[in-house]
Amino acid sequence: MTDKYVLDTSVIIEGKIPDILRDRISANSQIIIPIAVLDELQAQASTNRPQGIEGLLQIKKIRDVCKTSKINLEFVGTRPTIEEIRLAKHGRIDAIIKDVALANDATLITCDYIQHLVSEAHGIKSMLLSSPKEDSELRFEKYFDNDTMSIHLKEGTSPFAKRGVPGNWKVVQLENGKLSSQEVDEITKEILEQSRLKKGLREINKEGATVIQLGKYRIAITKEPFSEAQEITVVRPIAKLTLEDYGLSEKLLARLTSNVEGIIIAGPPGSGKSTLASSLAEFYVMQNKIVKTFESPRDLQVPKEVTQYGPLEGSFENAVDILLLVRPDYTIFDEIRRYRDFQVFSDMKLAGVGMIGVIHASKPLDAVQRFIGRIELGMIPQILDTIIFMDAGTVKKVYEISLTVKVPYKMIEADLARPVVEVKDFLTGLTEYEIYTYGEENVIVPVEPTDEANKNKIYKLAESKIRDVIRRFDPNPEISILSDNKVRIKVQKDVIPRIIGKGGTTVNELEDMLGIKIDVEMKTPTLGKEIFFEISESGNGVVIKLEEETIGNKVNLYIDDEFVCANQVGKKSRIKIDKRSESGRRLLNAIIAGQKIRIFQIDNV
Repeated sequence: MTDKYVLDTSVIIEGKIPDILRDRISANSQIIIPIAVLDELQAQASTNRPQGIEGLLQIKKIRDVCKTSKINLEFVGTRPTIEEIRLAKHGRIDAIIKDVALANDATLITCDYIQHLVSEAHGIKSMLLSSPKEDSELRFEKYFDNDTMSIHLKEGTSPFAKRGVPGNWKVVQLENGKLSSQEVDEITKEILEQSRLKKGLREINKEGATVIQLGKYRIAITKEPFSEAQEITVVRPIAKLTLEDYGLSEKLLARLTSNVEGIIIAGPPGSGKSTLASSLAEFYVMQNKIVKTFESPRDLQVPKEVTQYGPLEGSFENAVDILLLVRPDYTIFDEIRRYRDFQVFSDMKLAGVGMIGVIHASKPLDAVQRFIGRIELGMIPQILDTIIFMDAGTVKKVYEISLTVKVPYKMIEADLARPVVEVKDFLTGLTEYEIYTYGEENVIVPVEPTDEANKNKIYKLAESKIRDVIRRFDPNPEISILSDNKVRIKVQKDVIPRIIGKGGTTVNELEDMLGIKIDVEMKTPTLGKEIFFEISESGNGVVIKLEEETIGNKVNLYIDDEFVCANQVGKKSRIKIDKRSESGRRLLNAIIAGQKIRIFQIDNV
């Protein structure tokens, strides 16, 4: 009886059949190639897909080997329709191939594990050609040593590697010879097979481009039509650091452990952004926090306690609903690239999730600029608290972002006051940039460090001088310098006539003496006992935590001595004000602008 074998598409493309014919198939056996396989390969070759061309070349080799080994070769079956070829990726061609094997009582030879299982389930004899073992070393791994950051393999060129550390690396040629198309293709096939065996994560799979996370390796494979030639880039993290390894200042460490929940890690490619993000994830886990990540590809080296999420149905927007249900304390977004990524980051931050974002930026300020235009300018300080700029694997700059209402830098007139986003050096506290709306445009103005430092000193001296003069009228005046030529003074009600003087003579004399315009206002009378409180955001509300002895008492809330609302302290010594209410909006704006908030107990129960 003649042994019959049916070849499917996968085993032909893999190029293993010529060796099988020589070593394992006896003479006078019959090799059957379904017409559906030939047409599928022709359709692929017609669209310049390498596997189609490779498959047709392999069939030519199979014909030659069959002729020399006296093995019969036949093409059997009907031609698939256009619709069946289109449905090939859904298993339609595979089903036709199995039907040919069943009709001819032949053994199906395949490299596809699923095809093998389905065939056996159907009662068809099947031969699954052995795949590389899961623990076998991948061919590209021979190019890696302890200092290798990435390797770059492209057909027609010599293999290259980047070796060193972020900020101090060099490109090294690994071999003198050039890689052939077949060699690159074989490495690609090996990667795809190991990805299936080791359950690698296929993060991107588009025509001409595939990105796979295989253990510690992030592998990008490109080919026609995306690239003019086939190329493989394999990236591997070379260092795993803890937060202590960065030598951060105590002030910055305190910042990261406080309630700051809008951190951006910025820097150019290869600067160590993701390594720092991984260190932060480990740090927060050690602080008993629930940490999740948004990644594509999922290549952060994080503890097992951290769940790594990718896009849900192709979108991080869809993943937000799930994320909010699992209630993380912190979420690391690696990395923010597209317009919708900025929206997702902002929405989750405003929803109360602690966010750490990773973003590409060539300069520290660029991290802020990338949010401008995507997020309303006035909202940026609510979303971004801290910007950490990385370069060469170290923290080079830290900014803090705040919003205030003031006369912008280099402007003089008080009526030009407006909301200004201040970008301050975290360590010195000096403002380096001001961002505000001028006309219909958002402008970014650099502030000279010497001007800012001198201005702070001058304001302190001016405030001291003004306080000494006004103490003749009120021993405890409240002084606010509004601009270079204007100050606001708050004093007791009965003192105001003495400062103003008859017809404004006294205040005019003071203005001439001090060389500055003075606005005189009345202090808000103290209504009961001023009490200590802590304020925070939670979901849709602003939560004010007071001392336990205030439970059940009524309190009045003031912003810059202006009455806002009255509330009764709840059983948990808390007051919750809806953000959507008028009082809630005023309170949020006051927090952002750094206005003074005071609470007075007005009665006792």
